[in-house]
Amino acid sequence: MTKSILVIEDDLNIIANIKALLEEEGYFVLTASNGEEGIKSAKNNLPDLIICDILMPRCSGYDVLNELSLLPSTRSIPFIFLTAMADKDDIRKGMQLGVDDYLPKPFKTDDLLKSIETRLRRKEVFKSEPEKNIGQPEVKEFNIDDKIFMNVNGIPLLLNIKEIVFISAENQYSSVSTESGKNYLVRKSVSLWEEQLPQRNFLRIHRAVIVNMNYIERIEKWYNSSLLIYLRNFEKPFTVSKRYSAKLRKNIS
Repeated sequence: MTKSILVIEDDLNIIANIKALLEEEGYFVLTASNGEEGIKSAKNNLPDLIICDILMPRCSGYDVLNELSLLPSTRSIPFIFLTAMADKDDIRKGMQLGVDDYLPKPFKTDDLLKSIETRLRRKEVFKSEPEKNIGQPEVKEFNIDDKIFMNVNGIPLLLNIKEIVFISAENQYSSVSTESGKNYLVRKSVSLWEEQLPQRNFLRIHRAVIVNMNYIERIEKWYNSSLLIYLRNFEKPFTVSKRYSAKLRKNIS
């Protein structure tokens, strides 16, 4: 079946070039010239993948990703950012929102096609995972005082659950940040972490981030009923999407 790709970009020349390239590769291409049109198109058409510019007037790529992550019908669509920005903070912000990949402008044709192929292939694998797990034992939930082994670059590491401050998605990996300030990249999805970590202590605040509620210092209101939370020893806040804000309020009440 032909895969559909939605391209959201305010530069019409870039849209035309990407559309021509992808159609030559056999993809069905949808286009939108701004973020608001892109959100509407994604909701109506449910494309297999979205390519989106970050810097757009009125509705940025971050706004598009945040809005689509709130809906069950669109939150699992692979999302690739096009950006002229290479700042680590900008990349981190996208990762926290759940972006799957970044491509810097100007990008190479091969890099774009490889990124698309990889994300679509991963999507197919994830769709088949529930069938593979039939008949297997349920995932064990840890306690806050448990210690766990993690495989970090082939080296086993023993870590106290209570020392985990937050976990964020990093493509097919997850980044585990600890009280000591260390970060460990492990091949384990945020969804699996959510199943295993004790729900009294850990809460998913976005599709790509889980936080240890014991480290929350303060919470502030943000736009569209979402929240900002500040964690102890971490200067920059984390966004709590509208979907998870109600759960956070319930857990801290």
